[in-house]
Amino acid sequence: MRRISWMLAMVMCVTLLLAGCGKKSADDVVKDLSDVVSDLNSYHGTALMTLHTGDTPQEYKVDISYRKPSYYRIAMTNEKKDVTQIVLRNDEGVFVLTPSLNKSFRFKSDWPNNQGQVYLYETLVRSIIGDASRQLASDDKSYVFDVAANYNSHALVRQKIWLSKNNYAPTQVQVSDANAKVVVDLKFDQFAFDTKFDKDSFDMERNMASGKTGKGNEGTPSAGAVDSSGQLDPTDTIDGMTGVMSSTDTEAKPDTAGNTETQQQTPGASDAATGTSTGTDDAEAVMGEFGLIEPSYTPAGVQIKDTPELEDNGTHAVMLRYSGTYNYTIVEARPKDRAVSLAAGELVDIGGSFAVLAGSEQQTMTWMNDGIEFRITSADLPVSEMIQIAASIQDQSGK
Repeated sequence: MRRISWMLAMVMCVTLLLAGCGKKSADDVVKDLSDVVSDLNSYHGTALMTLHTGDTPQEYKVDISYRKPSYYRIAMTNEKKDVTQIVLRNDEGVFVLTPSLNKSFRFKSDWPNNQGQVYLYETLVRSIIGDASRQLASDDKSYVFDVAANYNSHALVRQKIWLSKNNYAPTQVQVSDANAKVVVDLKFDQFAFDTKFDKDSFDMERNMASGKTGKGNEGTPSAGAVDSSGQLDPTDTIDGMTGVMSSTDTEAKPDTAGNTETQQQTPGASDAATGTSTGTDDAEAVMGEFGLIEPSYTPAGVQIKDTPELEDNGTHAVMLRYSGTYNYTIVEARPKDRAVSLAAGELVDIGGSFAVLAGSEQQTMTWMNDGIEFRITSADLPVSEMIQIAASIQDQSGK
């Protein structure tokens, strides 16, 4: 009897030991992730990003491409509005492209090294490695980390990151606010390491052309290798930032905000957003007045002061002025088909779109949404508040 009990005890010990061998600790996974990132050559993924920042959820398809050492292509598509915005980084700099509106900007920037992005693998891994108080759970297929959110917004506090147990590829990310409400939900459809790309996948001209022709998969992998050696046409540089202009751009002049804008002067120039010619009655009918678009988020202690009338210069511009704890203005305009060069600035992710932040004592954040150009200008409004305001405008319509 005693021999049988001893044998049963030995069997149980061996069983527990074998079960424990297959379970990794948080430190084990973190070490593996460090190795994965250090050996990272390239990857490609697609995901559905849902933002809960306004009255209704906003969905964006995100296409992410990376190749060592620093080539990036991020394409965000709002299918409801049929608008795609692309951010590129190659040997020429960092570009923000809106092909359907014929808009392109070039920066001398260290993006994305100077700020985290929820859809970039390196950002997720850095968040896990950098949080000493990280929490690890697991299910059948994934390791689930609960860590601090280190994005450029005080509204984003915590995040859960799901990584495949097979190869540590991301499968889902949820970023929450201080009330544990999910603000960003990113679900990956696919993610693959060591991806091969077309030779010109990270070329600005190719991506602008593909966006205009409606081809949405120009950044997807192929049998070729990445090569961003494509040459760009000469462009005018203004304080370290370049607006890439078409051959019809003939005149540059300062606007009322002190920036420099380069406007097309050729009548009948093609409007990629509508398929019509700029300056025509048809174009004005399609791209005309849009009403007054108010953000659904306002900082505490701030209220709208007034909406002064602006001079009618054909852009249907409107202004909203806010006062209180912070004082700022929002200018909304429907620019005609033109390429615009702004002062030197920083690229900012506002959720589903990208903005340009410029200025020091007085800062201006500028971005495009649904064919409308928005500008928030303030001397005391924090950037994190600007981002929340901008994000809350994304799902609003004119009144």
